[in-house]
Amino acid sequence: MARRQDIRVTRTLLSLALPLVVIAAVVLGGTALWERGDLNRFICDGDCGPSNVIAPRSLAIDATPGIPGRSGSTKDPGPVDPAKLAAAVAPTLKAKVLGPHVGLAALSPDDGSVLAGSGSGTFVPASTTKVLTGYAALATIEPGTRFTTRVVRSGDRLVLVGGGDPYLATRPAADGDRVHRGDLTTLARRAAAALEEAGVSRVSLDYDASLFTGPAASPAWRPSYVAENLVTPVSSLWADQGVENGLRADDPARAAARTFASLLRKRGIEVSGNPAPATVPEGARQIATVRSATIGQIVETLIRTSDNQAAEVVLRQVAVAAGEPATFDGGARAVREALEAADVDVSGLRLTDGSGLSRSNRIAPMTLAETLRAAGTSSRTSGLLADLPVSGFTGTLVNRFAQLPTALGTVRAKTGTLTGVHSLAGYALDADGRPVIFAVMADRTDRDQPFAAQAAVDKVAAAIASCRCGRQ
Repeated sequence: MARRQDIRVTRTLLSLALPLVVIAAVVLGGTALWERGDLNRFICDGDCGPSNVIAPRSLAIDATPGIPGRSGSTKDPGPVDPAKLAAAVAPTLKAKVLGPHVGLAALSPDDGSVLAGSGSGTFVPASTTKVLTGYAALATIEPGTRFTTRVVRSGDRLVLVGGGDPYLATRPAADGDRVHRGDLTTLARRAAAALEEAGVSRVSLDYDASLFTGPAASPAWRPSYVAENLVTPVSSLWADQGVENGLRADDPARAAARTFASLLRKRGIEVSGNPAPATVPEGARQIATVRSATIGQIVETLIRTSDNQAAEVVLRQVAVAAGEPATFDGGARAVREALEAADVDVSGLRLTDGSGLSRSNRIAPMTLAETLRAAGTSSRTSGLLADLPVSGFTGTLVNRFAQLPTALGTVRAKTGTLTGVHSLAGYALDADGRPVIFAVMADRTDRDQPFAAQAAVDKVAAAIASCRCGRQ
């Protein structure tokens, strides 16, 4: 009898233990898949974003600004051996698909010393240009700055005044959205309430987008960019970046004003005529406002998603903060001034926009690498390092590095891609956790093999991540 009881007890324990084992296996397996990024497409429909992804521990930023390292690690892996690093990346830089013009700069985040270098001159940077734009924004504009969209009133005349909010929306954002903070629907509700309180039910509406000046499309862009609906002309007043029903407005400020007039009408305010460009009348009173996200939140989004439209608006905000004209040229001068103030090498630097759409831009790998290092030397700008997409997890790197397991989740970098142009700028941790800031650029790649060229650039970062580059 005792033996039967023992058997029943054993079976009971096994029946309880087996599900626990299965659950543990599922949890462990799911954790591994999560850490590798394999579940991103199911959980987040692609890019999990900074609010949903805990970056791998190896990519946490230490308390000392700008020194990436293993979070919680008590053992210092020691310095990088430049000879080992150079040897690790050399074969990857020779990939035929990258073409004849390839450059690399790799720096120590501790003292900025050169760890490896290859190639010469400057390169077409594509969207790695946004590294410079983002840095200049954080360095030049007060960190808590928000941009205000206003409605002013003079008698029965209203003027909608653009404040250069790159993410002004038509409707309120969903909960948890950190960047679409201002919207025309809320602005119309507030303006209508103020008009009702003042006993005004009929108005005319104009709009003021004079904060930004100069051409709305860079002369250095291909004319087809605007004509073929690829970019919206830059404006200090737009809603949803000038996009409605999949089409970009040729005059986004006028489109925003028309949308605002419609929203006022829905709230019982009669709006006569069609909105026209204007300036704020003398003595006009402000009756309603909405404010943007902070400049830090804006930069985080434009870097992670490589947002061309937001980058061009931010370039002009940098110009305004620096006392330059709010134009492409004024923004470019303000960015250069911010880099020079940080002792970044700007040899050969040429900027004609803030997004990198222009093929006339020229940046050296060393300029990108030194900008990233400079960002890490101040708490005001160090967020730029955390904004960089994580390989296989976020932003423009969410679908990259899948075939490079040593680098999956161990690289943060800004991408840059145009036809025949592939670049990557950020930092990677070697196999023992030593941080390396790097920029790799190629602007004469095989145009018939864009994905192979992209993969070849990724392999340069992967070579750093897999290197045991410590000094003996």
